[in-house]
Amino acid sequence: MPEPAEHARYRRQEILPEIGPAGQARLSSAHAAVVGCGALGTVAAELLVRAGVGRVTLIDRDVVELTNLHRQTLFDEADAAAGTPKAEAARARLAAINSGVRIEACVADVVASNAEGLLGFGADRAPGVIVDGTDNFETRFLLNDIAVKHGVPLIYGGGIGTTGAVGVFALPSGPCLRCAFDGPPAPGSQPTCETAGVLGPATAAVGARQAAVAMRVLVEPPAPGAATLERFDLWTGEHRSVRIERDPGCLCCGTRRFECLDTDDAPASATLCGRDAVQIPASGAVDLDALAERLAGAGRFTVGPFMLRGEIEAGRYQLTVFGDGRSVIRGTRDVAEARSVHARYVGS
Repeated sequence: MPEPAEHARYRRQEILPEIGPAGQARLSSAHAAVVGCGALGTVAAELLVRAGVGRVTLIDRDVVELTNLHRQTLFDEADAAAGTPKAEAARARLAAINSGVRIEACVADVVASNAEGLLGFGADRAPGVIVDGTDNFETRFLLNDIAVKHGVPLIYGGGIGTTGAVGVFALPSGPCLRCAFDGPPAPGSQPTCETAGVLGPATAAVGARQAAVAMRVLVEPPAPGAATLERFDLWTGEHRSVRIERDPGCLCCGTRRFECLDTDDAPASATLCGRDAVQIPASGAVDLDALAERLAGAGRFTVGPFMLRGEIEAGRYQLTVFGDGRSVIRGTRDVAEARSVHARYVGS
């Protein structure tokens, strides 16, 4: 008799001595929260879904653009043309790949006030990991706070140019991200995809390595101790590993102060990396249909289940408003100008 379809799906994975049937069962009961559905997150999420991780949460604030397609593997030209939210486009693609995995899409900006609720590890006691697919250290340090607070491993990844880095933090008795990096670098001090470029295979290698590390952590109880931060250049073939020890005086894992998570500071408006656009933070849920009706005289707008989008002021700006009240003003990099545009059309 032929073997059951679901057993056949993972057979070549289960025969690995590192996984086996017991390891596959652990994967099927696990939860991976992938924060950022860009170059790293799309690769890692796809591999985890194909591997049968039981629940995968996809969180991203952005929409698909044509410039994403050379490296963000879950999207296509139709997604870019429609400006589909990345989390939702990724969810739809992954649901078609493995219907046996529970896949959740969250179109949202991860900030202190919503981070724990979006990731869902406070009440979810299933084995879990946080996969860092973000493009900024402010969010990474917020994820680090959550990882340490809830005892969930953080799978760090970064890629720029032809280089990449991967590490796992917040393991038992091990270092956290703050032990490796004292704090977020100064704004403008680090290269970005826009200024340095990015090689698609380099980010794919980072995402694949993140998925492999996540699977290992979920299958094998991690041993306590130091962590390793891997750095490699996919163009030259160079590779090195740096041992990271836990800092007993670390603000986060040493003293358990979660300054990024336990803050009342409202998120600030910010110029989006590599784009002629400014994000205005969420101010509360918005009735998108009602807003479209109110803006009917200001331009032509399309309304979907996640956002409203249209051009205003004779095409000078493109306005996108998400259901949570967050807005993106395209056509300027000046925060004050963008806030003024937002106030005129959406409200202050």
